[in-house]
Amino acid sequence: METKDVILELRTKRGLSQDELAEKVMVTRQAVSRWENGETVPNTETLKLLSKEFDISINTLLGEPRKLICQCCGMPLEDDELISHNKDGSLNEAYCKWCYADGIYTYNDMDDLIDVCVKNMVNDQFTEEQARSYMQELLPTLDYWKRYEELGDNGQFEAFKKQVIQEINDLHIEGLPEVKKLHALVGKYVNLEYRLPNGRKVKFLDDQTTYLGNQLESEFGGERCFGVLANMDFIMISTYEAEGENPELVLYKKR
Repeated sequence: METKDVILELRTKRGLSQDELAEKVMVTRQAVSRWENGETVPNTETLKLLSKEFDISINTLLGEPRKLICQCCGMPLEDDELISHNKDGSLNEAYCKWCYADGIYTYNDMDDLIDVCVKNMVNDQFTEEQARSYMQELLPTLDYWKRYEELGDNGQFEAFKKQVIQEINDLHIEGLPEVKKLHALVGKYVNLEYRLPNGRKVKFLDDQTTYLGNQLESEFGGERCFGVLANMDFIMISTYEAEGENPELVLYKKR
């Protein structure tokens, strides 16, 4: 799609008039009309405002002229839902939600990231050895790792993760093995629906937020495993069967 068609579609889907959109991004109605007629395109600053208003990437607004990949893990960013956000809520087209969450880089150890990626890459055509070799060659070429000394936080986030891991282990949940690592997990993929004692079903997470978490096999064996999730505000522990079926909330604790 061309920029004119993208803006027209976004505006009409939101139910906005040209005047209303113009007010939101601080331009005239005539400017919006010219965009939608294909006479002009928004300037850089206006593209940023439109991106934030509609929560889509500037790349999408411009008709996807670039093939985006995460500059930390190499994931193709083929859908705007995969793209990370900055602290101010604007999209950061350089990273996926797993590697950069609201202004925080979630990986400071390349080997740790490779371990996480390899688990999701192995299939009938791609062995673990091939996946690991591929990632070991790819990651050093990406911007985050080339500029790690500049972009890194001197271990602050890793220290935070260690603190959360200690808090979880100090809970001594029966059957839960010692937690040794937490990974970045996007809410959409781990937001299970739990049944409350009154019969209501609820979700506790935000689909768009990135959390820290891990999945561990129960020390009791069996088909159920533990899911651990946390952020700055809470720790949540649950059990569930394969594919997140029949989840049960074990603990929800504010930090």
